[in-house]
Amino acid sequence: MTQARRVVTLPPSLRGPEALRFATEARSRGAEVLEVRTDLHPAEAVDAAALAGVMELLVSERGTPLPPAWVAAARWVDRDVVHAGALDAPAGKLLASHHAERALSTEEALRLWDVTLPSGALVKHIEPLGEVSRERISVLLETQARLRSRFGEGRVTVLAMGPVALPVRAVLARRNVLDYVALGGDWKAAPGQRLLADATREAKYPHPVPLPGGEGTSGRLGILGTSIVHSRSPRIHLQPFDRIDIPEDAPVEALVDALLPHYRGFAVTSPFKIRLARHTGSPLDAINTLVRRGDRWESFNTDTEGARTVLERLGAKEAFVLGDGGASAAIRAVAPEAGCSLRFLRRAEISGPLGGSGLWTWPDRITPPDALRFDGARVAVIAYGAPARRIAADITRRGGTPVLLGAAWFIAQARRQRALWETAS
Repeated sequence: MTQARRVVTLPPSLRGPEALRFATEARSRGAEVLEVRTDLHPAEAVDAAALAGVMELLVSERGTPLPPAWVAAARWVDRDVVHAGALDAPAGKLLASHHAERALSTEEALRLWDVTLPSGALVKHIEPLGEVSRERISVLLETQARLRSRFGEGRVTVLAMGPVALPVRAVLARRNVLDYVALGGDWKAAPGQRLLADATREAKYPHPVPLPGGEGTSGRLGILGTSIVHSRSPRIHLQPFDRIDIPEDAPVEALVDALLPHYRGFAVTSPFKIRLARHTGSPLDAINTLVRRGDRWESFNTDTEGARTVLERLGAKEAFVLGDGGASAAIRAVAPEAGCSLRFLRRAEISGPLGGSGLWTWPDRITPPDALRFDGARVAVIAYGAPARRIAADITRRGGTPVLLGAAWFIAQARRQRALWETAS
């Protein structure tokens, strides 16, 4: 199966040399097409010919007409199919698109595309995800299949949009001609875009698993959490693996149920460990792993492997614990066998300086209480990467000595996750 071509959109803040640097960096990371939109950039702010010299250019008309210089330099010209009479573009360049304002049935979507397109034109159909359910995903896949049947292989892209649309876009991307992705950082061109790094890694290391009794493949893995752009899970686990970064109040329970036919496993991180433990009927207080078992999810907490490793390396007989989420539950579970007596501190209970040894389990997006101070305490940090460095600096400012054990925790629990996902059915 041909991989969708990876498209990144030029951010509105970048002009001139900065735009060229963005395009060059995006290409080096695996992007294949650069999109420039008229609602994000005025004509004079873009040197279309220079950008097209870096990689293929897709220019999109959004309200303001496309400048002739953009059209001349572009590989594709995106115009709205609603204005069918104005679908003019140089031969072979047209990308006809439609942005629906609501979720549509397949028949409604097909009626929008009852138009005659020039030979070789591409088709892009976009809808809000709407209700999160298996049925809704099935409708989008059916729309994609019917449009492909009507217009031909290698011409159709169907996209979902919304705060929890990322995994649905990843599923649709398998049969799309274009995959609109985000380079990273704070800006995305549309809600639900996955990261370029994850799409590139999937293309390089595909690992499809056959669907039992069905056409196609189903074998995606992913991590569910909030503010997880720095997660290293895609680097260690089999592909395809998606960083599914969704809001704290997202309907994660409905999302995992809707994705059951398309994903064989999930890593679960803050803030969803406790919610998904309850949703899956786990006897555990918190879980960090879901494994597909036919038509249901089985849940596990491999964080206990990480907690055991961290307690062994910390080597303390007594320790305080900051935080009361899923990581704390794993630490509590293994502390007796590690011979460590724990003191769990609520935020309101923190007053005087803390000495001895401790574990910091708060994610770095959580602001610690102002009263938190350390009296030379050795404090284990179970985050890793940039978040761990920020937490470590905060511990130092407050009088403590950070002990960076996040990588040890991550590797220990990830080994067990990988073994569990290999048993998915």
